[in-house]
Amino acid sequence: MDHPKVKRSVLLCAAVLSSCNWYDKTTVQDIAGPVPAGARVLFFNFGVNAPGVNFYANDTKITAISSAKPDTESLIGVLYGGVGNGGLYSAIAPGQYTFTGRIADTTGGFKDRPIDTLRAAIADGKSYSFYLSGFYDATAKIVDAFVVEDPFTVPTDFSTAYVRFVHAIGNANPLTLYVRLAGDTVTAHWAAVGAAVSYKGAGAFAPLPPGVYDLGTRYTDSTTNAISRTAVSFSGGRVYTVGARGDITITSTTAANRPILDPTVNR
Repeated sequence: MDHPKVKRSVLLCAAVLSSCNWYDKTTVQDIAGPVPAGARVLFFNFGVNAPGVNFYANDTKITAISSAKPDTESLIGVLYGGVGNGGLYSAIAPGQYTFTGRIADTTGGFKDRPIDTLRAAIADGKSYSFYLSGFYDATAKIVDAFVVEDPFTVPTDFSTAYVRFVHAIGNANPLTLYVRLAGDTVTAHWAAVGAAVSYKGAGAFAPLPPGVYDLGTRYTDSTTNAISRTAVSFSGGRVYTVGARGDITITSTTAANRPILDPTVNR
């Protein structure tokens, strides 16, 4: 029998859709403050084996990390698996942009070399997420990239969390996000959150009761998880993106390039 609390929420997904980011491995910032006007963009380095980068919109640097020395930029950049600007959206004027991640390190004389070139239109009043994705080619120094809209509204119902799935694994077929209350061992209680999502795609934001969940992603028609993560908290009144990154062929549970589900707070 399906778990009634999770199943009832998932059945609402088709009728109640909203929007989602949360962490950076380099800085800690407050995400609860007011949101600036205009458009907003989050920047993710999910390109497997990609170097640390600074993110640019056209020729304007949008994200960088300060070093211990005052007014000095770190040469580390946003590392693989990281989110720029401490997991906060960067305010940006609406318009047509070329988004790039540029090598932050000076080693080899490649500092500021773009490892992608993605052109995208950014609309006023909307939010977006930009991803370096797939696999970094160290010889050509290039990686995939894509941008998705984050079409959420600010939640007013603090009895509900909103969750969606973004697929950034370059060698994985379409995947569907599943959830089950943490600690539940009943196989039938796994419930899908939205439909299958292809590489470089994003699902819709769907409502879930607040709680601690185990996460899994599955291929179409599969009954087992291709990627799993346990004990992820979703708080009421928050919006989340669960991003999939890594190499789907890796079975190690410790390898840096293993397939991983990364939750991020959008709001």
